[in-house]
Amino acid sequence: MTEAIRFDANGLVPVVIQDATTNEVLTLAYMNAASYQLTCETGEVWLWSRSRQSLWHKGATSGHTQRVVDMRLDCDSDALVVRVEPRGPACHTGATSCFFQSILPGSATMDQTDKAPPIPAAQVSEGSPSIAPPEVKLVPHSALELGILLDELYALIRERQAKRPEGAYTTYLFTAGLDKILKKVGEEAAETIIAAKNEPRMELAAEMADLLYHLLVLMVARDVTPHDVAEILRSRAGKRRPLPTE
Repeated sequence: MTEAIRFDANGLVPVVIQDATTNEVLTLAYMNAASYQLTCETGEVWLWSRSRQSLWHKGATSGHTQRVVDMRLDCDSDALVVRVEPRGPACHTGATSCFFQSILPGSATMDQTDKAPPIPAAQVSEGSPSIAPPEVKLVPHSALELGILLDELYALIRERQAKRPEGAYTTYLFTAGLDKILKKVGEEAAETIIAAKNEPRMELAAEMADLLYHLLVLMVARDVTPHDVAEILRSRAGKRRPLPTE
């Protein structure tokens, strides 16, 4: 079906995301061929982030994913409407729709029935860097970028678990079972400790990457999501923890 879509010179097509029940417009975003294919395969909205230049599983971090009900191509074949069942707010601010501000002369600046609640800077997860609070400086290699990459890797690992492609290392781990996965997590944790004591910074980073990958495999194996972990971390934010007794 991708051959029917007229992608622009950058390989993108604008996408209007609409609530299938209320018909409210939720978001305007973009897809490329890969995100369109993932949307068709998974039944959930995948997009292309122009600011991050990466695939974006809508709601993967917040848990507010969007189940696709219908997709429609316009008469010029260069724009899509994706009708969805949203599992929570569409906007990173917490508003139901990204279009909550009225700029019609003489009107209120914001529709008070859907006023976006203020959110701490640390909780901005899916929005474009251009609309992040001013105090947030999103730079390459930030914690936000790492979170996005881990989300994408988590989604890929889930796909490997389901499809078990031949020859893939992830397939090998799932086929070997939980004990093998746990053994690898232990080995990578030990190698990270050794690297922290003895190796240069980027060697340590490589060991940390291996450990994070195997932790994600364990998460998929035990049906723990990044959202689950994020909720625990968020609940602990700012809380004093008891000092160790030893």
